[in-house]
Order: sequence, then structure tokens, then C-alpha cells
Amino acid sequence: MSSTGAAENSGDLPRRLRALARRGWKVLRVNWHLGVTAFGGPPVHFKIFNEKFVQRSKWVDEQVFQEIFSISQSLSGPASTKMLYCINLLHGGFMAALFSFLLWSLPGAIGMFGLSIGVSSIDENLPRIVYALLSGLNSATVGVIALAAVELSQKAITDPLTRIIVFVTAAAGMLYNALWYFPVLMLVSGVATLVNDYRWIHRPLAALVKSLKRKRAAHLEAGRPNTATARSSHELGSTRSQTQPGPSSELPVSEDEANKNERPSGSTAENEPRIVPQELRFNMSWKTGTVIIVSFFLSFIVAMVLRSVLPAPGPPILYRLFSNMYLAGTIIFGGGPVVIPLLREYVVAEGWVSARDFLIGLALIQAFPGPNFNIAVFLGSLTAINAGHSSVAGALIAWIAIFSPGLILVHGTMGLWSAARNRRWVKSVLRGINAGAVGLIYTAVYRIFMVGYIDQGFQAGRSLGDDPWWVVITATSYVGGRYFKLNAPSAIVLGGLMGLIRHGVVNA
Repeated sequence: MSSTGAAENSGDLPRRLRALARRGWKVLRVNWHLGVTAFGGPPVHFKIFNEKFVQRSKWVDEQVFQEIFSISQSLSGPASTKMLYCINLLHGGFMAALFSFLLWSLPGAIGMFGLSIGVSSIDENLPRIVYALLSGLNSATVGVIALAAVELSQKAITDPLTRIIVFVTAAAGMLYNALWYFPVLMLVSGVATLVNDYRWIHRPLAALVKSLKRKRAAHLEAGRPNTATARSSHELGSTRSQTQPGPSSELPVSEDEANKNERPSGSTAENEPRIVPQELRFNMSWKTGTVIIVSFFLSFIVAMVLRSVLPAPGPPILYRLFSNMYLAGTIIFGGGPVVIPLLREYVVAEGWVSARDFLIGLALIQAFPGPNFNIAVFLGSLTAINAGHSSVAGALIAWIAIFSPGLILVHGTMGLWSAARNRRWVKSVLRGINAGAVGLIYTAVYRIFMVGYIDQGFQAGRSLGDDPWWVVITATSYVGGRYFKLNAPSAIVLGGLMGLIRHGVVNA
């Protein structure tokens, strides 16, 4: 019997390998080009993913796509990377998700690594034509992101409340910036739709208004003359006796009618339980998901404690690089447009990378395909070079450290999500989080617009509005994509060319 079992196991192995190879080929066939063609940052990536996986490949439906979008935005780490990972996780399992992540991230990471080698050897000031090119790329990127924000808004806005949420979160994100701020805005957005859909405030307010009306009516009644009061009472009694001859003026209320106010508002279709097709279910228990999430936070605590308690002169710089990037990947919400300015505090403020090199990386990553978090590879490589270490080691450490938290957390959350996705209150919360996340995309448009113009005299970046030409490039990018089907890569290349044209005209 043991020999028979061994033979069966040996026969299963080739079948498993063939099945794994088929899944790998399918993932490669669908995902191979995304890492080299998906320009424009997370907002544009979401639009590309919707067209790719919902409309063409049909790997997920629109509702599952919106659910994954909300999960990806509500967790820390690279939003579009987490979304692509989850779509492939649902369709092909963990190995497919991991393979898709490598296809997605590695092209841009390798490109940013190569550029870091070049930047490390250039002079303090770049030629002005290079600054013009970078400013043009930034200007076009703003237009591409603005278009993506508008198109995502059309799907996120389902009623007046979600329209208000999109506006308020966008405005709030422009007015203030802090590590804790963006997750709080999305949490408040989710609570707002939950309270509205279950009418938790409507009923108390209705009761309060009714009570005030009764008190006002009683007050007016008490101020009238007695004769008028008697006459009104007599007329009212006559009317009641004519219109309601029964012993009671109140009709019996059914149990269904009495419980109507306890149900969440919205259409019947929205209130019906979500029936998820078997092929769109992730077969992992909530217990396993919980273990993954808890294990991650334990590793995070250990990494931060070691960074603090190691004796003088402190931990090696590569370990500090790892811990700073691990921290950034854990606490930064909102994706690439948020992580880029905040990474300045973790790298430039430490003295590892100059402000000029950081801003060059900022401009370059806007023009690169794939995730904006790949700027960590650029910064990690420069940190290692400046400290006399291997650039490959610095780039690899930073790449692993900044991507790992988001991917681990979203993988564990998908296990919890399998148990919670059919609950009505979850749908209500996600509707608000989705609207709040779209609002924060407008915030990203504003923040990049305010630092997109760079030149020799202001390498820290200035507003694109300081020169009308950059605004024209932004508008060209938006109008071209909105009305003339100009894709994001072409729009960004056009922006770079228009930046070069400005340089030629101004310096002619």
C-alpha cells in the first residue's frame, strides 16, 4: 500500500506542476505589459485595471472590483499594487498574485535603480533643458491623474451623500496633511454612509421635530380664547365622528411596517444579500487571515524596538534604511501620491540623500510606469552609495521593506473579507470609504500641481501655476484623454515634448 501511495504521489507532482505552469502562463499573458505601460500613478492604474480585469478579461465583476478598491485604499501601502495583487489572488491563488506583483513592480524598479546610478555621478545642477523636461512630465501627469479622478468619481458617487463625501475629503486633504489624517478621513466617510443608510440619525431627528411641533401646537392652543377653543374642539370632534366612525382612530400596524425604519435605506437590490460566485471567492478562513495580520504587527514591533535599543553608534545604516522603509510602508495611507512627499522625512531629513536628488527622483517616478513606491529603490540605492555600500543591497532592502507591509496586510484582510463581505453594514461602510478615497485623489492632483515646476533656482519645486505654459500642458493632457482618447503614456510623453519646446522658445 505504501508503494501504491508513493506512486500516486509521484504521479500527482507532474500534474501539479503542469497546473502551476498553466496558471503562470495565464497570469503572464494577462499581466505582462502592465509594468511597462501603466503610467500616471494609482488613480490611472485603477482605471486601467477596471478596463483590463472587469471589462475585457472579466476576472472580476464591477462590484468585486469596487470592494477590492475600497480594501486597497483603506489599508496602508501601495494602493494600486495591492489591488492588482488581490485580483490575481482571487483568480489564481497566492503564487499567481506573487508572480503578478513581480511583473508589475520589477520593470520600474530596475529602471529607477539604473537612474540612481546615473544621478549619483552628476553635478549639483542639472542642465536647464532637463528641468524643463521634468516639469513637462509633471504637468502632464497632473492632467492624467485629474482625468482618472473624474472618471472614478462617476462610479463612486451614487447619491447626494457620496457626492458630498468626495468633495469634503478632497477639500480636507488639501487643507491639512499628517500621517494619521488620511485614514481618519476614510474612516469618517465610511461611518457617514453607515449612519445614513441605517437612518440612525433620521429617526431621532424626526422624533425631535415631531415633539417640537406638538409643543408649539399646545402653546398656540393654550393662548386662544376659551370660546374659540370649545368651538374648535366641537368641530374637530364632529369631523372625527364623520370620517372615523370606529372606536379607535389608529389603524393596526403590521410587524413588517413597524420594522421598516430599522432597515437600511437604498434600493432593494442594494439591500439584498450579496451572492458571490464561487470563482470570485477567496478560500482562506478568517482565522488564517487574523494570524497573518497579527504576525505582521509582531514583526513590525520587533523591527522598531531593535532600531531603538541597539547600542551606540546605533544600528547599521542599511538596517536603519530597512526600518524606515518598513515604517513608511506600514503607516502611510493613500498610495504613491502620499508616500512620495512623506518619504522625504525618512530619507532626506536623515541626511542620506540630498534634496536635489530626491526631487529628481520625484519627477522621474511620475514619468515611470508601475507603482510610485518604486521610488524607494531609487532612494535606497543612493543611500547605500553615499554610505559606501553596495547599491544593489540598498535598492533591494528598500524595495522589500516598503512593499511587504501592504501586501501582507491585504493578504490577511482578504481572509477576513471572505467572512464579512455579505453583511449589509459592510457594504454601507465600503461605499463611504470608496467615495472618500476618490476624494483624496483630487488631493493628490493638488499636491503634485503645487511642486511640479522645478528649475535651477528652485529645485524644491514650485506651483505649475507660476507659468501658464505648464497649466496649458496639464489642460492638454486632461482634454486629450477626456475627449480624444489620448492614453496616459502618450499624454505624458507629449507633456515632456511640450516642456522641451518651452525651453527652446525661452532660451532661443
